[in-house]
Amino acid sequence: MSPDVRSDDRFDAPADHVVRPIRADEWPAAKELRLAALRDPVAHLAFLETYEAAVGRPDSFWRERAAGAAEGVRERQQMVAVAPDGRWVGSVVVLVEEAGAQGALGDVSEVRQGHLVAVYVRPEVRGRGLTERLFAYALEWAWEVAGVERVRLFVDERNGRAEAFYRKFGFVPTGQSVPVPGHPGARELEFVFKRP
Repeated sequence: MSPDVRSDDRFDAPADHVVRPIRADEWPAAKELRLAALRDPVAHLAFLETYEAAVGRPDSFWRERAAGAAEGVRERQQMVAVAPDGRWVGSVVVLVEEAGAQGALGDVSEVRQGHLVAVYVRPEVRGRGLTERLFAYALEWAWEVAGVERVRLFVDERNGRAEAFYRKFGFVPTGQSVPVPGHPGARELEFVFKRP
């Protein structure tokens, strides 16, 4: 896998943006991007954490979080889209779930799989192909480095914009769902992308 994804003929993303894994020492940038994501108008539909809870966490939390998903870690990986000025403008995390083990949302995984979480692209760069490039890089890492059989994600049934993107990218619904914590009656729908 190449260390940087600079351009891809399938997407119209700016070639001057770099998609790459994070490094452990980049925790301040990871913290800033996460807090920006939690202030997004649909954050309540996309994330299982609030801005108020996250902003009060100590720096040690953010250091550990970045180190646990940094380049070279095989259980999880955070990828970022970096603008020419060095600003992080998007991110996605791949969690590796082992067959027979409890997954990120409490269910038991039947196969070794990747699980995409923490998907976020800043509003000012949405619609330019960066989310597609982040997903392409995440899937490449999941196949080549993690060696998973499939990649899944969950989307809140009330988040139509995200669901439409996932379908367009090639994720398909499995028909499985889990309750949304703290929102009685709401469901998270499972989508998968099988290894080619």
